[in-house]
Amino acid sequence: MTLPRPPLKVALAESVNVLPRAAGLAYEPKFDGHRMVIFRMDGEVLLQARSGRIVTAAFPDLAAAARQLPDGTVLDGEVVVWREGRTDFAAVQKRAAATPSRAPALARSLPASYAAFDLLADSGEDLRPLAYEKRRARLVALVAPLGPPLQPVPMTLDAEEAQGWYERLPAIGVEGLVVKRLDQTYRGGVRLWRKLRHTATHDAAVVGFTGPASRPTSLVVVLSDDDTPVVTSPMQPGQRAHAATVLDGRAGGGTGTAVATGVGEVPYRAVEPGVTAEVELGTTRHTVTTVVRLRTPDELDEI
Repeated sequence: MTLPRPPLKVALAESVNVLPRAAGLAYEPKFDGHRMVIFRMDGEVLLQARSGRIVTAAFPDLAAAARQLPDGTVLDGEVVVWREGRTDFAAVQKRAAATPSRAPALARSLPASYAAFDLLADSGEDLRPLAYEKRRARLVALVAPLGPPLQPVPMTLDAEEAQGWYERLPAIGVEGLVVKRLDQTYRGGVRLWRKLRHTATHDAAVVGFTGPASRPTSLVVVLSDDDTPVVTSPMQPGQRAHAATVLDGRAGGGTGTAVATGVGEVPYRAVEPGVTAEVELGTTRHTVTTVVRLRTPDELDEI
């Protein structure tokens, strides 16, 4: 089997409503950040988002740290930004959206941290066919000695300890748990893992809107763990008025295309990073993203 290379399809998780409990399960906290694969290959470092987009230039601090890894190493994990003792998803999105000229300054003001949860290749050896238990042991042996900003995500085999994490850690921005079988191989694009979220709502970074600036119809958001912009369902009249106020002065000159439910891609007007929406994900024939509330940058600072 050839070594994993970008664009790489990452392993996925299926949502569950109760914590799975059985022998042979491992539990990890799910951080509120962006999925990222780190490639240290052929003397270079490449950072890939879940969508396959290369984001190396946006994270010079993580790229520099990844040069400590042996050549032929591939890590899967989550990039987060810590502010005042908790993860800040809006800050992660601000980092991810940075231009190469702004990225170094943002790396100093909003330093990124990488929680590695899987090792896909080690010194030129493809580890994806190995059981998670073996990959995990090699991940800890490789990454733990390096220290921040690269570190292995915590893991426990004790369901009661995991339940404690689930109850206590939302205060620091942990949105739930990921559950994996110890004997499981790594299969990109397949939902073999299980994910238990703490709430039915999710934080999403607002990257744009559709409709007029004076009364936006829908928001365009990026969800945790995925960098693909999606269009929310049309907002209620009060939400549209509030969105116009919050986004006033933040609209840039840029445009883009985003995925809209059942429609495909639609154009949108981009806004500066920093605004977060609380959204609810529902499923009919397609996943529907509904805005619950919009958070201003001032409200985020108070969390």
